[in-house]
Amino acid sequence: MTTASATAAATVTVAAATGTANLAGGTGAIAAQARRPRRDAARNHQRVLDAARELLGELGAEAGMEQIAARAGVGVGTVYRRFPSKDSLIEELVSLVSAELIEVGERALEQDDGSGLETFLRAIGRSLAEHRRWAGLLLPRETRAKCSSTQVRAQLGKLLDNAHRAGTISAQVRPGDVMALVWSMRGLIEACGDVAPDAWQRYLDIHLTGFRSPGPLSTTPAIAPDQLHELPASRSTA
Repeated sequence: MTTASATAAATVTVAAATGTANLAGGTGAIAAQARRPRRDAARNHQRVLDAARELLGELGAEAGMEQIAARAGVGVGTVYRRFPSKDSLIEELVSLVSAELIEVGERALEQDDGSGLETFLRAIGRSLAEHRRWAGLLLPRETRAKCSSTQVRAQLGKLLDNAHRAGTISAQVRPGDVMALVWSMRGLIEACGDVAPDAWQRYLDIHLTGFRSPGPLSTTPAIAPDQLHELPASRSTA
């Protein structure tokens, strides 16, 4: 091969290699550009959820989509693209709240000293207090919320069994007693949460003291399992 031919061949090879490199670089840049909107969308989605949770906690059902958009720092169109209605936004918040409680319940079940029931009851109380201004919006949503609340009930039942085995709660305490306590905390929080936001904690302390009592708790029977089954599961959480 002559020097000129070798030079030409080398030039073609370099050009081809450079072209391939440029193509690969271009593909990488396109992929990076494609990922960026996805990251931005995910970030905006979380901002909207955080803002909605804050505003519903402050204003309750009166919080509007425009206010939520302003708090999130996004356009109202962005909010509506993610959530076509306030109902759909609240539905996702319900799922998030329920998932958080279920996660706490799972961790409480790992406590083998019988203290998990108290841990979980306090977590439920905090959740009820945090979401008290929009708790009423959760009740009509019986789809995913109902399923999650059923899980919470099941976790409470297992935690009560653990407490019985550990001897930290009287053997006379029944699941119906625990559920009645949760519903009572909710009613107390709704009644005086704005004026006395910590009253539920004293109420829970008093009832837990009663639950630990070795003596007879009451001559009135607890709510029976079949009666519990007839009651809406969504009453059990905020």
